[in-house]
Amino acid sequence: MHKFTFFLGFLFTVSTSVVSGQSYLEKMEVNRKLYINAFLTDAHSPLTKKDIKHLDFYPIDSNYKVIGMVQLTPDAEPFDMPTSLGIMKRYVQYGVVSFQLHDSVFKLNMYQSMKLREQEAYKDHLFVPFNDNTNYTDTYGGGRYLDFKMPDITGNSIIIDFNMAYNPYCAYSGGYACPVPPAENKLQTNIRAGEKKFKSKGH
Repeated sequence: MHKFTFFLGFLFTVSTSVVSGQSYLEKMEVNRKLYINAFLTDAHSPLTKKDIKHLDFYPIDSNYKVIGMVQLTPDAEPFDMPTSLGIMKRYVQYGVVSFQLHDSVFKLNMYQSMKLREQEAYKDHLFVPFNDNTNYTDTYGGGRYLDFKMPDITGNSIIIDFNMAYNPYCAYSGGYACPVPPAENKLQTNIRAGEKKFKSKGH
């Protein structure tokens, strides 16, 4: 499970409505606070008010905000993406985004949920699950997620901001069917941005 219920519909709206004179750091701090507070309003949230203090993040770093070049894949066939519970969820590759980070070029596949694309509220949402070399040390071992909307792609470019990388609900509690990032979305580098491992007792 990823946070479509509030992360996309709520945070992406807020990120474009903050005061125009705010700096990038200020805008990201606002988004981070809203992200944390949204756990208290989401009916499916695995966290309580007492748990919120255990959420942990890397310092906001604008070096992890990069421009990616998107190659659409309109002929891609739908496939079953495994989840943490072994349940398969149907996705289709929407495109491949290439970007430069740490003086190296990387690629990530962007996916669209076959189920969510049938829902008016989520038909333009794109999903990027990924792993990197911080997994199991600084970040959740099952990988992290980024969410986008189709209009975020301008021409053939898109802004990728790893400061927005967040954990699936499986990072906090069992019983959720969280998509497992495909092998092709393993970044052979350290993404020291976004959400870190949940630090509650037992994690």
